[in-house]
Amino acid sequence: QVQLVESGGGLVQPGGSLRLSCAASGSIFSIDAMGWYLQAPGKQRELVAVITSGGSTNYADSVKGRFTISRDNAKNTVYLQMSSLKPDDTAVYYCKVDGMLYKRVGNDIAYAEFRSWGQGTQVTVSS
Repeated sequence: QVQLVESGGGLVQPGGSLRLSCAASGSIFSIDAMGWYLQAPGKQRELVAVITSGGSTNYADSVKGRFTISRDNAKNTVYLQMSSLKPDDTAVYYCKVDGMLYKRVGNDIAYAEFRSWGQGTQVTVSS
């Protein structure tokens, strides 16, 4: 199985910065896309940013130029550097990881796709 552990959320003043981290662990064979989503109170979860295994990135219009997604493949970790934060950025942020896991079946190894979500980390932007 694959577990995700997020860290880095907190309270920050408008205009401030935060860096979120999400580390994946478990029976990981490979990781494809890694992404960050946010969910504000009473609203649906929405995409913030995604990064592919090749390093291509895509951002929500609302965060372009302010947020940067990156990944460390050696550590199976994805980051979200958030700058120029606004009160509207206040939400619970979740990471999502897609990839392939492995498991031993007798003397063989089987592979399967996985999609895992982090537990969520609160980001509050307020003065």
